[in-house]
This record gives sequence, C-alpha cells and structure tokens, in this order.
Amino acid sequence: MAQGKVEICGVNTSKLPLLKNAEKEELFSKIEEGDMEAREQYIEGNLRLVLSVIKRFSSSNENVDDLFQIGCIGLIKAIDNFDSTLNVKFSTYAVPMIIGEIRRFLRDNNSIRVSRSLKDTAYKAIYAKENLTRKNLKEPTINEIATEIGISKEDIVYALDAIQNPMSLYEPIYTDGGDTLYVMDQISDKKNKEETWVEHLSLSEAMKRLGEREHEIITLRFFEGKTQMEVADLIGISQAQVSRLEKNALRVMKNYLTA
Repeated sequence: MAQGKVEICGVNTSKLPLLKNAEKEELFSKIEEGDMEAREQYIEGNLRLVLSVIKRFSSSNENVDDLFQIGCIGLIKAIDNFDSTLNVKFSTYAVPMIIGEIRRFLRDNNSIRVSRSLKDTAYKAIYAKENLTRKNLKEPTINEIATEIGISKEDIVYALDAIQNPMSLYEPIYTDGGDTLYVMDQISDKKNKEETWVEHLSLSEAMKRLGEREHEIITLRFFEGKTQMEVADLIGISQAQVSRLEKNALRVMKNYLTA
C-alpha cells in the first residue's frame, strides 16, 4: 500500500487542517445543536486521525483510497455517536471504531472482490445515508439517498448488496469502561414486538424497581422493538448511555425476579 501519497480520494492530505482542543470543543457544541457545517469542519479536522490509522494496515494490498474511505465512515460513526459528557477524548473513542470499520472491510473483501465503481457508489450511498439520518433524525429511504447523490435507486441497491456480507450478532462495535456495544444492540427486535414475550413474564413488579429513564428505555427496547440508536434519539442521550442504562435495568430486574 502506497504511503507517501499526497492526495487520497481527491483530498490533499498535506493541507488538512489541524484543530486545537478549544476549536474541537466549540465545533462539537455546535454539532450537538444540529449545525451541519460544524459537523463537516469537525470531520475534515479529524481526517489526520484516519490517515494515522490506515498506516497500521501498511502490509495490506488494498488500495489506500479504499481504506481511507472506509476509515472516514468509521470516523463519521464516531462523531455521530460520541458523548462529550463522558471523560473520554474523542480520539480515544474514534480510533477503535475506525480500526473496526477497516478490519471488517478487509475481512469481508478477502472473500468477495467488488469492482471499484460499485464500491464508490456504495460509499457515496453510505455517506449520504449518514448525513441524511443526522440531518432529518430518521433513516432516509432509497429514493431520498438516490436524489441526494444523483444515482438511480437500482444502482444504489445493487452496489450496497454487492458489499454486504454476513456479520455475527456478537460483533463488537465499541467498548467503553467494560460496557461493550454489539451488532445485536443495533437491531430492532421485531419478534419480541410481535409476540410480546414479555407479557408472559412477571415483569410489572420488577419494572417498578427501575428509575424513570431506565423504565422508559426498557419499554422502548422490548415493548416497542426500538434499536438502541432509536432510543438514544428519542430520549436525547448517547447510544453508549442507553446501553449502560439498559444493562443496569436488566440486572436490577433479573435480581428481583430471581430473588
């Protein structure tokens, strides 16, 4: 993999901005208020982080442009899920997510080779989806993504399908202080919603032992089939906080039911 490259994916890496801590804090405050321009500046100001990560994969035969784009997806996910109230530096949070995104790409790409044009279309669609979700606070339709990037919905579906590969539900996404977020935490539990299995358990009294916020999280997650990300958006906290509160609530309920 070439390492002395000045331009990657049309980005002149020698001219990337270097944000000071005060600038990062100011930009992130604006991001939390929904400022999309600040979000773009924050992304650009952290692209050096992506560059530092892809150097770890110098032994890979993958195109550096591909690794950079995948790393950027990890960076965007980190920005959109970062909780500034936690005593954690953004780089500490972001690096594992960027690395994880690249490792999944390398693992999946070893078995199936996808053309560069398909990859480019898929990357554009994923990036547009992230932007539209952040902007509108809901997942966009394929038609909305197609309009955003000017590519037919048929081509988008084909490209996204081409880069998809099976993933374990226990694939770790992020670990913070012992609390690990897994793929299964991001998936709506429609089976539980439809069959309402919780109605067959004596949970009413157990749920009375929960605080107001924990009670709301359990209701949304297991009675309404919401993902942790959806719950986070609804009650205005980070996904990591939802995961932590959910685990604590389930622990309290389990202790009550098994006492």
